[in-house]
Amino acid sequence: MLIFLGWGVLSPFLPAVLTLQGATPVEVGLLLGMGTALRLLAMPVAGVIADRTGTPREVLAVALLGAALSVICYGRAQGGIMLVLVGVAHALATAPVAPLPDALAVRAAAEPRRRLDYGVVRGAGAAAFILASTAAGWAVTAAGSPLVVVWLNAGFFTLAAGSALLLPRPAAPRQEGAPGSGPVLALLRLTAFCRLVLVSGLIQGSHAFYAGFAVLGWQAAGIGPGSIGLLWSLSVTAEVVVFFLLGRRLVAWLGVGGTCGLAAAAGVLRWSLIALDVPVAVLVAMQALHGLTFAAQHMAAMAMLARLVPDRLGGTAQALLASLGTGLFTALLLLVSGVLYDQAGLAGFWAMAALCALALPLAMRLEAARPGR
Repeated sequence: MLIFLGWGVLSPFLPAVLTLQGATPVEVGLLLGMGTALRLLAMPVAGVIADRTGTPREVLAVALLGAALSVICYGRAQGGIMLVLVGVAHALATAPVAPLPDALAVRAAAEPRRRLDYGVVRGAGAAAFILASTAAGWAVTAAGSPLVVVWLNAGFFTLAAGSALLLPRPAAPRQEGAPGSGPVLALLRLTAFCRLVLVSGLIQGSHAFYAGFAVLGWQAAGIGPGSIGLLWSLSVTAEVVVFFLLGRRLVAWLGVGGTCGLAAAAGVLRWSLIALDVPVAVLVAMQALHGLTFAAQHMAAMAMLARLVPDRLGGTAQALLASLGTGLFTALLLLVSGVLYDQAGLAGFWAMAALCALALPLAMRLEAARPGR
């Protein structure tokens, strides 16, 4: 939860911090894009290091401390090359902060003696993000400057670093598979893993147009700020509900392929209707589908990794899924989405619906493979 609290206070206000420190809007976009690209490259490296050394807790703790130190530097950097250097350091430090906690949680959930429910853990994190984002707005108002979120983020990440070292030590990994093969190549040889990366990229990447341009489209359609805020909150609330209550049951009932297929079908329906000029009441129902298009698919992917990937490759697998799947597809689709919105407005959601339609038959072919296959 400390990690999600840290991201919750920083994410909404990082552009404002960069602007305050002298970055132009174009430079803000370049800095954020550069950070995304660097994380995509650094995540697999961090996963390999954690797996090769058998110290995922320690790697995560070092990354969190590095992230805390680098984010403080945003408060000292003033435009130009200094912001670029700080941005590079911060991106590299935060690269392991997403995949390694997932790898540790999935591995712990697979141990019967722990009785850990990954969905509850992930749902608690999403709820913490919502609370932190709300509290950050109050803190910025009270402080009169967005720089307060830099110190809040650093504090939460420092506490998270200490907490990471207190986590139970992961069980000794099984040694399935070819011991001499590189971890990345070993995973990319698994057909089921590659299919999961593709399915996750298509479904999760379809959210790129929503994240970047839904609010602008709704504003242009005459929907007021209050209604837009409600619509956005509903999607995150649906995500939390699925993580807490439904995700694990869905995977148990439908299997990985069925759950991913349901997420893809929900995406086709959700993006198709949002592309039309529908009443706000219909948009409310479509926002509730976020629990399926995002949370349910994520739960299914974690369940498949737990069954498919040997423990010794867990960190690398999470990093590859996050970088080659969700991250790469989202980054590319964000670039395309700008052109789509400029040319078609909210009708650009038809392209996102097409991506989910493409993912549907692939999702149904996902198998509950044995580790090492």
